[in-house]
Amino acid sequence: MAKKKQVLPIGKRIRRARLDKKVTLDVIANETGMSKARIKQIESGEKRPSVGTLLQISRALHVDSSFLLKTAEEQVEKRSKAYTKRTDNYAYTALTAHAENKHLKAFKIVIEAGKKHDGVGFQHEGEEFVYVLEGNVEYTVGEHINKLKAGDSLHFNSGVKHDLKNTGKTDAHLIVVVYAP
Repeated sequence: MAKKKQVLPIGKRIRRARLDKKVTLDVIANETGMSKARIKQIESGEKRPSVGTLLQISRALHVDSSFLLKTAEEQVEKRSKAYTKRTDNYAYTALTAHAENKHLKAFKIVIEAGKKHDGVGFQHEGEEFVYVLEGNVEYTVGEHINKLKAGDSLHFNSGVKHDLKNTGKTDAHLIVVVYAP
């Protein structure tokens, strides 16, 4: 019987890639805008990073984001099925299979009622498109708060600090498309 290969948790993969490439916490902090303490929390598994955070870290480490996003099932199934991952306050499913080397990546995000992203706002090179399938959310881009409901969309420069918060009493379901040059 063949033994399944174990895939390291995301934090350990980030730490291993950082150490293999001899990249310091200072360099990652400067490249991503995150504190060294937050990076350590992610590497230790204490905090679960968002998709945007993973994209920032993968760019800073010069590794393909799929290296950080893949799961054990993907490795075994050769990325043939969509996968769902959890962060502290929401779940996301990659909708663009085989997009490791592509600039455009789509995700379905479910953010729990009354929750927001943990930590500082997100900021990464490129553009982002958001479409609300269900629920009510606030998407803050810079200093501007966008109140979105089911059927609303938003397109913005993701180089501007942005954050997402579910303002409703039910889970919010969104499609988020990220373009990273």
